[in-house]
Amino acid sequence: MEKLTIQEEEAMLSIWQLNGGFIREILDNLKDKETPYTTLASTIRNLEKKGYVKAVKYANAKRYEPIVVAEEYKAKFMNSFVGDYFKNSYKEMVSFFVKEEKLSQKELEEIMEMIKNNKS
Repeated sequence: MEKLTIQEEEAMLSIWQLNGGFIREILDNLKDKETPYTTLASTIRNLEKKGYVKAVKYANAKRYEPIVVAEEYKAKFMNSFVGDYFKNSYKEMVSFFVKEEKLSQKELEEIMEMIKNNKS
């Protein structure tokens, strides 16, 4: 699985949210409302070449459906991210976010509860 560019990730997020769509639908769902139609069309063709989406023809239009599941992509590249930036240590990653004040005490307690419930 090839890492996506920022533009490709944004397009895939929209496609995953919609569970597929025509370019106009995907464009309307994007956070960045400034993206030109032709740029998005080109980005989606790249996603098709990379094997992330498939085109299903409807009359004269194509509807793009995800092939790769969002969770599969997240798992693959989060592991890479943690490996590259936090020496393969999720503890280091959590510590970083605590120091940067991105995680609150309450959120840490919720994470601990999730860990406890998963183990039992």
